[in-house]
Amino acid sequence: MSSVGEVGGVQPTGPRDEVTRVHEERVAFVLEMARALHAYGTPAHRLEETLTLVADQLGLEGQFFSTPTSIFSSFGTLVTQRTHLLRVEPGAPDLGRLGRVDEVMQEVIARRLSPAEGVREIQAIERAPDRFAGPARVVAYGLASGAAAIFFGGNLRGWAVAALLGVLVGLVERLAVRHRAWNRVETPLAAFTAGAVATLLGITWGGFSVSTAILSGLIVLLPGMMLTTAMTELSTRHLASGTARLTGAFSVFLGLGFGVALGTRLIVAVLGPAPLVATPDLPWYWEWIAVVISSVSYLALLKAEPRDFPGIVLAGALALAGSRAGSAFFGPELGVMLGALTVGLGANLYARFAGRPATIPTVPGVLILVPGSVGFRSVADLLDREVITGVETAFRMILMAVALAAGLLLARVISPERRMR
Repeated sequence: MSSVGEVGGVQPTGPRDEVTRVHEERVAFVLEMARALHAYGTPAHRLEETLTLVADQLGLEGQFFSTPTSIFSSFGTLVTQRTHLLRVEPGAPDLGRLGRVDEVMQEVIARRLSPAEGVREIQAIERAPDRFAGPARVVAYGLASGAAAIFFGGNLRGWAVAALLGVLVGLVERLAVRHRAWNRVETPLAAFTAGAVATLLGITWGGFSVSTAILSGLIVLLPGMMLTTAMTELSTRHLASGTARLTGAFSVFLGLGFGVALGTRLIVAVLGPAPLVATPDLPWYWEWIAVVISSVSYLALLKAEPRDFPGIVLAGALALAGSRAGSAFFGPELGVMLGALTVGLGANLYARFAGRPATIPTVPGVLILVPGSVGFRSVADLLDREVITGVETAFRMILMAVALAAGLLLARVISPERRMR
């Protein structure tokens, strides 16, 4: 009967305590990696799959179960299992740290690092200061909102207002980071600020679409990526995690809708409504300029490394080209599937040739396609008592999220991701 050390390829040459130590170091590495990958925004289906592959490479028999707030890990045979519970918080994408953790994982699997050294490397990655923080992140909020205004059909004046709103939302986010008491009200407070300022500028300055400016200013807070991830997890039968994320996405939509409604109606009650403005469309090439602008903002917002910038720009270009072509053939709701498919195929090729995780180009590419704006409009319609329109818009949002998930899953079938060696 083989021992744990023999399964992993390490022959026990000393006392049994040495075999136990090796086993515990390997378990500790898998647990530390699970915590890190979850914290950096890895969805449940990818996390469980990666942990299973790593455990197998290290000679461990492991089973894993992930939710947005916890990770269960069991090691050993069915009758001798030892289970570990990790209490975690839902993580935002951190592409830079995710790439560095992936490098450590590959080094440990290749036996160039021991599991104990891998644990220390991951802990050092977690303690390292953020590459982009403070003013750079606030500016990135403005750039992302300005790019979104171009995608949504705003004019140059609307672009300027949206960028200003994005900066204000970034300042609210910085306030919530420094003062933990503000964390629970960050979303409605940012939405209130955006709604009030946009309405005020629409009345006093004018020349832009107030609704488009508000939507663009809040683009970073819209849970479109969370909604898409939830649909992907539900499609891969990760029901607990998918249902939890789906509920979380709807709660964010409600917080945003409440904040915007309160801010706009407060200004309207004092100064009256903003005039409706018909904004002319910008030339077609502005959308491609917006792809570059949004890619620059994603470097800070997603904390990516500068070496991944070409992949992020390529993913944005593929998303835009694929969605436009898909919309021409299948309509805007299902057209995003082709956009997600092209992003997924491009990301998998990038991972193979660059040796980087496919998630790095996938996340910014999908962010251009996510139906967060549609979900926000659905909540806005419901708050305006336009029930039929709100329900129709909500169904459109769900359809787009399902199409996105289908495109990403189909890309993994056509072009599988690189495998660990």
